[in-house]
Amino acid sequence: MGYPVAWKIIADHLVEGKMIPGTEIGIGIDSTLTQDATGTMAYLQFEALDVPKALTKRSVSYIDHNTLQTGFENADDHAYLQSVAAKHGIYFSRPGNGICHQVQLERFDVPGETLLGSDSHTPTAGGLGVLAIGAGGLDVAAAMAGQPFYLPMPRICLVKLTGSLGPWVSAKDVILEVLRILGVKGGVGKIIEYGGDGIRSLSATDRATITNMGAELGATTSIFPSDEITRTFLESQGRGKDWRELLPDADAKYDEVIEIDLSSLEPMIAKPHSPDNVVKVSDVAGTKVDQVAIGSCTNSSLRDLMIVAGALKGRTVHPDVSLVISPGSKQVFEMIARNGALAEMVASGARILESACGPCIGMGQSPRTNAVSIRTFNRNFEGRSGTKSAQVYLAGPETAVAAAITGEISDPRNLGEPVSFVAPEKYLTDDRMVLPPSDDRQSVQIARGPNIKPLPRNSALPDTISGKILLKVGDNITTDDIMPAGSKVLPLRSNIPAISEYVFAAIDPDFAKNARECGGGLILGGENYGQGSSREHAALAPMYLGVKAVIAKSFARIHRQNLINFGILPLKLSDPGDYDSINRFDDVEIGRAADTLQKTGSSFVLTNKTSGKSIHLTADLSEREREMVLAGGRLNFIKARL
Repeated sequence: MGYPVAWKIIADHLVEGKMIPGTEIGIGIDSTLTQDATGTMAYLQFEALDVPKALTKRSVSYIDHNTLQTGFENADDHAYLQSVAAKHGIYFSRPGNGICHQVQLERFDVPGETLLGSDSHTPTAGGLGVLAIGAGGLDVAAAMAGQPFYLPMPRICLVKLTGSLGPWVSAKDVILEVLRILGVKGGVGKIIEYGGDGIRSLSATDRATITNMGAELGATTSIFPSDEITRTFLESQGRGKDWRELLPDADAKYDEVIEIDLSSLEPMIAKPHSPDNVVKVSDVAGTKVDQVAIGSCTNSSLRDLMIVAGALKGRTVHPDVSLVISPGSKQVFEMIARNGALAEMVASGARILESACGPCIGMGQSPRTNAVSIRTFNRNFEGRSGTKSAQVYLAGPETAVAAAITGEISDPRNLGEPVSFVAPEKYLTDDRMVLPPSDDRQSVQIARGPNIKPLPRNSALPDTISGKILLKVGDNITTDDIMPAGSKVLPLRSNIPAISEYVFAAIDPDFAKNARECGGGLILGGENYGQGSSREHAALAPMYLGVKAVIAKSFARIHRQNLINFGILPLKLSDPGDYDSINRFDDVEIGRAADTLQKTGSSFVLTNKTSGKSIHLTADLSEREREMVLAGGRLNFIKARL
């Protein structure tokens, strides 16, 4: 049987296990990336492992999330991250150099390698044929310490593309169509691999847009082959030597196949409040728009911004609309400044933001009350914009700029002659904003500001888990729901005692207080608990508050692993119907938890002492994961073995 692209890379990097879907495997990691919202904690964990230097081929620390400095906290974190990078053999991408995934694509990604990043949109690199996976910071710290990354061997789903995109239709419309077909849970346990003749019409940055938003499918990662399109892009970046051809075998077998005719696609849009709530733009045309935001790691490439500038040329942003644009990298920013596109944007009335994540994570540009905001971003969860009442739609740059011009959701095909873009033979390359590690690492002093607190550590799993159900939540609870982002909370990422005050704040403002008063407890969730970002704070902060177990109908991949990493037992209801028989503040107990985990590791009984009912639970954990939970988390587990 022939191999898909993803199987070939896994086979090249397999260090433990067998490539049988669903069974645990360990793969070697070539490269890592972190960003400042997750990086501070990741490097505190790396320091705790007492490994003097990163053991990967290359590791890069980016500053792109917490760049809005309303106090000393973010600046202190940046100084810490820069000093840690210098001391421990890590490249440091300075503030202003750009969004991690865009810069990584331009300057660091190598086809056929593995990349682990403490950001859920790390699969952006799959656009260049990289097996790139998002994970919690502790998993990234472990990879830098030379440890394998463990995951269930995924199934491979082929999205077979035919034809080519029509005028005013782009890669964002492709991934929105995939989300419409599969939904936010449709990629769980899968790698989405793209193939078919249609991929020849998609540029490297088009492909990166598609793989970026594969995170919204719940997929392990998404990937394209490395072909002549890949080589052309790498050569234009002055990195032709990094190219290698990586194609699926002619007889490659896939677990699932989806076919999409690119020629039949029209502009798509995701309605509030989920990336899979996708319809045709024509279905919601005429909806009044208050704000348009263009950028993010999904849609801030040179191609995207040149299309936007071309559409804005000679036009003025609608008087009722605020338009903000964020170039994805210093490279993109400088190129649009030099070729005149930036002037066209400014002349139209657009507001230009720095090359950073910004509004995508609620770091500025919150819409007004009840506003309709069209964003080229990847997530439109309720409240993520910073305004809970805002109605956030996700669309491609063509649809977004059409809304900015007309003041309403509009089919961009009505704008007239399409804007053409021809990729440059050579991109402007200037790596002065990337600092290499110090040649004299021993002399580097780590900068630790007062907001950087010691890393909390969990204790071994108790034999009996008892307490109250601190919170009962429904399906598709996101890590934004558990641990909010935004300009108020993000600066506290290196201060777990402080950030813990915001756990579930949007759902239950008293959660942290109740957890403290109850001495910890348990959480009950529905389907797909913990979807969204890789932020491990959504597990670390509840652990700090004494949460010992989370019970749910099902878990999102990264959050489930983060719970295990911090010694919180993820338990599934054997009968999802039992969800209705457990209520908030019920007194519950799981007897012989540690003993059960050690001996059988699968079946548990929860006694609801309030109702008197017994409920069966399961823990689908590998032997390694069971040992980690018993030890109180992966850090304790690794430390005991190093």
